[in-house]
Amino acid sequence: MDLCPGRIGVKLDQEELIDLAAEFGFESVEPFEGALLGKNQEQIQQLTDKLKKNGLVWGAAGMSVDFRSDETTFKQGLQRLPAVARSFQQAGVTRVGTWLRPSHHELTYLSNFRQHVGRLREIAKVLADHDLRFGLEYVGPRTSWSAGRYAFIHTLAETQELLAEIGQANMGLVLDSWHWYTAEEDAAALRKLSNSEVVAVDLNDAPSAVDVREQIDNRRELPVATGVIDVKSFLNALVAIGYDGPIRAEPFNKALNELENRDAIQATAKAMSSAFAQIG
Repeated sequence: MDLCPGRIGVKLDQEELIDLAAEFGFESVEPFEGALLGKNQEQIQQLTDKLKKNGLVWGAAGMSVDFRSDETTFKQGLQRLPAVARSFQQAGVTRVGTWLRPSHHELTYLSNFRQHVGRLREIAKVLADHDLRFGLEYVGPRTSWSAGRYAFIHTLAETQELLAEIGQANMGLVLDSWHWYTAEEDAAALRKLSNSEVVAVDLNDAPSAVDVREQIDNRRELPVATGVIDVKSFLNALVAIGYDGPIRAEPFNKALNELENRDAIQATAKAMSSAFAQIG
């Protein structure tokens, strides 16, 4: 059970995050690039000691290289990546993830696919040099992939095709129950995966009384809040494949975001625990 504060509208520094995660029963926390980059080994050790003292481990970090825009911006981010990856490795972080934009206004599917293969392969190689696994998350809602002129990857199968073409052993998937649901996929597809293919997992529910093809990406609910998404089947499929990584809530929910930090974390912990209770 992983705590990622930005996904629930909470702003904390790394040490505050560790304290509150332990207090509310989480088992891992998101590592912040800003808390690790540029720190010396002693400073990093102090932070990892605090993590262990609280019975926590690192979840998955975000990947900061902007591979979605122009070549100059991508190259600038790539030049900075070795230092970022080194700081993650020194702290014991092992997982990094990012998401795929599901449409483009200018690039056709094939052109976009080729660009993603080239850029993501370069990123993956740097991360591999520092023992970091790299996960990709597809974005499933029809309202998202139909927003641009050219639709792009928005399903599990397409993401697997991209990963196969990139061909880097340290790459895998970031699965999200929201995108799994909006892509109209089933648990059978998840059960065909292996633990080594899944880097991180997001757990969410969807608003009720909204057709699956009309769901909007930034209007979600905490896990098991509505029962629209079959969280039980989703989680049991992960258990079946032996998944052993972080699972975090990412509801992008206005009401949750308006709560005080402690209240938002407590509500998230309660929802995650209720979801986990459905395993079996």
